[in-house]
Amino acid sequence: MAIQEIKGSEFESVVLKSDKPVLVDFNATWCGPCRMLKPALEEVAEERTDVKVVGVDIDECPELAREYNIFSIPCLIVFRDGLEAERSVGLIPKENVLDLLG
Repeated sequence: MAIQEIKGSEFESVVLKSDKPVLVDFNATWCGPCRMLKPALEEVAEERTDVKVVGVDIDECPELAREYNIFSIPCLIVFRDGLEAERSVGLIPKENVLDLLG
């Protein structure tokens, strides 16, 4: 499954009400490290069918960035049962992304 790019209005239904864990990538199109992380996230999305991988552009969804205290990007947050379970800020290798998911 590919990374699902969502808007703020979709966050509750896609992320918070998901029946499986959701890895949310808070990013921006102008962010170099975000672009470098994307291939690893695409691989995780394809390999891990037990997890949703979602992208949120902070420039398009500033209210979500504020709500989840996103001060640096890329910022990955794992949500389980609608709650934040794990967080990582900055460029990390695929292995660390998988570690976040457990």
